[in-house]
Amino acid sequence: MLRFAFSPTRDMELGDLRVALINFIVAQQRKENLIVRVDDTSTRNNIEGKDKEYLDILDLFGIRYTQTIHESQNFRFHSAMALQLMHEKKAFSCFCSPDWIQSKMDEAEAANKPYLYDDACANLPAELVIDNTNPFTVRIHRPKKDITVTDAIQGELTFKADTIDSFMILKQDKTPMADFASAVDDMLNDISLVIQDQDHIESAPKQIYVRDALQYDKKVEYAHIPPLTGDDIPSVTSLLEQGYLPEAIVNYLISMDLEEAVEQFDLTKLSPLPVVFDLEKLKEINKQQLKKMDAKELSRYVGFADAEIGELARLYVDEVETTRGLKTKIAPIFEKRDVPSELQEDYDKIVASVKNAPHFEEFNDIKNYIVEQTGLTEEKILKPLRVLLSNAQQGPDLAEIYKYIKNYLGEFV
Repeated sequence: MLRFAFSPTRDMELGDLRVALINFIVAQQRKENLIVRVDDTSTRNNIEGKDKEYLDILDLFGIRYTQTIHESQNFRFHSAMALQLMHEKKAFSCFCSPDWIQSKMDEAEAANKPYLYDDACANLPAELVIDNTNPFTVRIHRPKKDITVTDAIQGELTFKADTIDSFMILKQDKTPMADFASAVDDMLNDISLVIQDQDHIESAPKQIYVRDALQYDKKVEYAHIPPLTGDDIPSVTSLLEQGYLPEAIVNYLISMDLEEAVEQFDLTKLSPLPVVFDLEKLKEINKQQLKKMDAKELSRYVGFADAEIGELARLYVDEVETTRGLKTKIAPIFEKRDVPSELQEDYDKIVASVKNAPHFEEFNDIKNYIVEQTGLTEEKILKPLRVLLSNAQQGPDLAEIYKYIKNYLGEFV
């Protein structure tokens, strides 16, 4: 079993989608189920409806999963596991106040040292614990041995015991800390491989330590995906709203489409180095996807259901990179003409001739007809004719435009 976990506290980022895609691909390759886990234990920071937004995006990108689990539904299991650790003297009550802890963290920062809890409450006599009415957290005793994480991408990573403190597993309100909840949930769901962003790599040894303390003997594999880096990386929703296709975004993130990836993707071949986000590369991939898209499907992105309009839109792909950009090119064609004053007289003559014209299949035929009917030269008619056909003064070849809008010509005159 694999899992894609997210917190409903912010928009889905491209890095999140990349992790979700890789989880799906590897689950398919290993013929294991994929579940989605909503890490919603931080109720104060959760954004209403954000979990549904994530799930809708997963569906849009073809990421199939067997079930959705909300971490908050497992609070009773988190509490039970914490209580077990306390009974076994592997965890303890900590009465240090948040202000006291913060002061210690500030001291560590001032000394340019990482903060580690000083075990002030680790060995309190039982009578002091029983009689203490102050709020308390629960901490797991610090490890005595180094912890090694075998990572499919990063290699073998050893975390020294003295770099991991007696970390908190339950808050004062007895809700779980993220690392503890994740470790327990992975046990409950029989997770075999955790694929997550490299930002979470420091969590892996803690989660291994928790499972070992709970005497969970199944080895959970890890693979930490290097992050996307760069300034102002757009969210997935933002890219979709701008008119980037899901297929193009997938191709950008994993260098192939989803079906190919299930056959060819190799998790162990991923570079452990960060990837710099390249918007220009994404634009080019999106442009190529638009060029090869089915014409009728493409037309739907610009508000039609007509293959001819899809082919018309395709003419503009070299000018714009997104469906939103295409819509700004196609929509004016079906709006009131904006005729420059210097072209108005010739434009009116052309419109008058076209109103009485028979249907012409070829552009050259209607062009010759207009020349004949108006007495204007071919050179003279080209600019106002472009305005008539496209409501613009520049653009693709007029013969190509006419090919796809000739059946709509009656709407323009």
